[in-house]
Amino acid sequence: MNGTIKLMAPLAAALAIAACNGGYSAMPGTSGSTGQAGLAQSRLPDWIMKHSATPACAQVVGRPTCLALIESRGRISPTVAGWAPIDFQTRYHLPSGTKGAGQIVAIVDAYDNPNVATDLATYRTNFGLGTANFTKYNQNGQTSGFPSGSTGWGVEIDLDVEMVSAACPKCTIYLIEANGADNTDLETAEDTAVKKLGAHIVSNSWICYGSLNCGDPNFSTHFNTKGVVYLASSGDAGYNQNGVPEVLSTVVSVGGTVLSKTGSTYSEAVWNGAGGGCSSNGGSMGITKPTWQHDPSCTWRTDSDVSAVAWDAAEYDSYGYGGWITIGGTSVASPLNGGVFGLAGNASTQNAASRFWSVLQRKRNNNLHYIKVGNDGTCGGSYLCTAGTKQFKTYSGPAGWGTPSGIGLY
Repeated sequence: MNGTIKLMAPLAAALAIAACNGGYSAMPGTSGSTGQAGLAQSRLPDWIMKHSATPACAQVVGRPTCLALIESRGRISPTVAGWAPIDFQTRYHLPSGTKGAGQIVAIVDAYDNPNVATDLATYRTNFGLGTANFTKYNQNGQTSGFPSGSTGWGVEIDLDVEMVSAACPKCTIYLIEANGADNTDLETAEDTAVKKLGAHIVSNSWICYGSLNCGDPNFSTHFNTKGVVYLASSGDAGYNQNGVPEVLSTVVSVGGTVLSKTGSTYSEAVWNGAGGGCSSNGGSMGITKPTWQHDPSCTWRTDSDVSAVAWDAAEYDSYGYGGWITIGGTSVASPLNGGVFGLAGNASTQNAASRFWSVLQRKRNNNLHYIKVGNDGTCGGSYLCTAGTKQFKTYSGPAGWGTPSGIGLY
């Protein structure tokens, strides 16, 4: 599993230009190959083209970067702007008031947010979620000696713990803060969450764009403990902008949607920034396709597996932004799904995303919202980037098999 995904110059260049305006560093593009036929990305996500959001963290190819996007329409406000827990709970038919007690959902992020506990308390008080069962640890599992702070990763940290709370208020939340945004520290934090703290659900809202090992040939070994559900955001750069950990076959890759509401009725469409596609660059460096995955147009690991809202979420952050902000990115969707696994309470019996792929279509229809419209790029109309094609049943790369409708598939 060595090597990196090829970079496509136009996308990298466009994001480099954006860097001059909003805090980017460098971003990847890929060849867009499926492993059987080259299908090129030709459109950048709207959040880049329309300057509607700014990444909380610098986007660096091949190195871990957080995926929270601070939306321009809701910078800092004394009032809440964005989807609230009741919206997630209602749309996804979640038993949030009765399930989840005793279930540990671990969050792994880099650096420290010294205000995370009080920010979480403010969020939960505002939305009537009660007092959190929350503990913050350093990467070695200690409740002191935290790393240096980072306002960018601090936004991500607040977002992650708040989204778990939104889906599963009764869950126990562990935050493990790695010393830095590098593979060595994050791998240590990942191991600590599972081997020292006993978590069976670990959510990761960060990605190593353009890399299949994040600089460590043994990277995947930190995401393959039996009986643990690892989740990771699929990325915010659109079709075939893959990277680890989300593309690993032992990780649930979480894509993104845009939520709408008319009266009391919710609906969803693909968020066109969501990652999804095929892990291969057309050569020998793709992630081996898991035995439970059986789609026709990618000979390697296909992502994503499942999805959730990835735009217009409300977040409270006092460390870097001083109040309520509106947030986007697939880093909203991963911790939301982590909370859903917590509600289901059977993470130790899961095998990554195999259940989403292996059950009868009838059961999927009853337990997931099929996302019928939207795409995250240009792929010749293939299900790898387009929803609603029915080329491969009800699956699409950016939205996976859909969003939760209860906890029956979790």
